[in-house]
Amino acid sequence: MEMGGNDVGNMPKSYSLNMFQDFVPMCVLSETGQGRVTMEGKVEHKFDMTPHTRNMEEYRKMCRERTNKSMIKNRQIQVIDNDRGVNMRPMPGMIGMIASSSKDKKKAVPVKGPEVKRTRRDRGELEDIMFKLFERQPNWTLKQLVQETDQPAQFLKEILNELCVYNKRGTNQGTYELKPEYKKSVEDTGAE
Repeated sequence: MEMGGNDVGNMPKSYSLNMFQDFVPMCVLSETGQGRVTMEGKVEHKFDMTPHTRNMEEYRKMCRERTNKSMIKNRQIQVIDNDRGVNMRPMPGMIGMIASSSKDKKKAVPVKGPEVKRTRRDRGELEDIMFKLFERQPNWTLKQLVQETDQPAQFLKEILNELCVYNKRGTNQGTYELKPEYKKSVEDTGAE
């Protein structure tokens, strides 16, 4: 097949057509001005159009140019000095959700002081506390255990890896439960 017209740029002018008949049957539909859908016809043949081998170099050149053109960034960044957000308006529904000045934002973020920092207990003492907690309920999340024991999360994770199994699936997903060998000893001491 040859392309008609004089000015086609780098577009290949010759194509090979491959015809197929074994494909999902399709129909051509159109919609009239009144909103009616009518069937215009049936598609009986499918044609795959590929550039002819003698035009392959032109086709490659066109593809390279298209790729290079898409890589060019046409967006620009403009820095606004001393604006303080005067020209920026919040979107509808966002009023009250966004802090208006940088001072408000700083106040909204809680600052962890030295009183919030948790100190580590003795390992054996913490293990005893953990066993008592698991007597109360079989499954705990890390967040719950941090609140109950008032211990650093990283230190708690170390002990949990030794004593517990982390549930990744199922109804207790995201929780820790005692390993089977520790469950028996806890049940035995509870029975006595």
